[in-house]
Amino acid sequence: MIPVPRRLFGAAIAFTLAVASPALAQQLELKLMAPAAPGGGWDQTARAMQQALVAAKIARSVQVTNVAGAGGSVGIAQFVNGAKGDGNQMMVNGFVMVGALAMNKSPVTLEQVTPIARLTEEIQVIVVPASSPLKTAQDLANALKADIAKVTFAGGSAGGVDHVMAALFAGAVGADAKKVNYVPFSGGGESLAAILGAKVTAGISGLSEYEGQIKSGKLRAIGVSSEKRIPGSDIPTFKEQGIDLVLANWRSVVAPPGITAEQRKTLNDAVEKMVKSDAWKDILKQKGWDDAYLSGDAFQDFLKKEIVRVTDVLKSVGLVKS
Repeated sequence: MIPVPRRLFGAAIAFTLAVASPALAQQLELKLMAPAAPGGGWDQTARAMQQALVAAKIARSVQVTNVAGAGGSVGIAQFVNGAKGDGNQMMVNGFVMVGALAMNKSPVTLEQVTPIARLTEEIQVIVVPASSPLKTAQDLANALKADIAKVTFAGGSAGGVDHVMAALFAGAVGADAKKVNYVPFSGGGESLAAILGAKVTAGISGLSEYEGQIKSGKLRAIGVSSEKRIPGSDIPTFKEQGIDLVLANWRSVVAPPGITAEQRKTLNDAVEKMVKSDAWKDILKQKGWDDAYLSGDAFQDFLKKEIVRVTDVLKSVGLVKS
């Protein structure tokens, strides 16, 4: 055998790794569940991940499936029981699921999944049809205080961030939060139709979901849930209208139970590469989502604390029994 100089051997190894790494990344064939109907925030997040993971050449393919029902309770049950030990599957979830699982007294909980990362945060907005006599958040507050039963809110699944926000808004203006008339919808398209058709008084969702209709003049935004006004936006915050309400919706991605440490690392690495990619950054800008990336033990700790916080809020407004 002809001896190979050490530096040439090292260079050959480096070249081989450089060529092999993208190829290995391309072997990832992922399945990603959005535990809600098409059109809502989880579906949008799952499809944004699908787009970014493939565009950035992190995965060869990403298959998105929708499993709607009970604020994600149906989806997580299917995910935990059907995907156990599968390192090629992930599920999008977030604030909404925390509340829904508490309200539904689900036997399957977020403690059973494998946390991967928090991805985004989004400011909430309350909208009314363009034809509505309600012009400001104070107008809505006065309507609630006059007769809370006549004011209906449309939003996502029961116990989710939209439902919590309706209750918190009522409580903040002095109405009885436990009597909020809230109509849950499993998909963003359904709730939008109800608002545009004036079937409800107001709608609540993430700002990006209704931004197009707000800009076109079909919907009127009467307030956003941010601490300060969003740069470049003319929508007033609730705080500047004298209503003490600040709330952000967060979305994350988790893996099934029972995966190995190596499988978890592969998924963690893939998601980390995704959030650092130009493709993902472009999507955030386009959607108006705030980057809230948090992974590893820090995300696991956040999730534990958030389960306690959200459950306590739901108990305080009577949505979850103590």
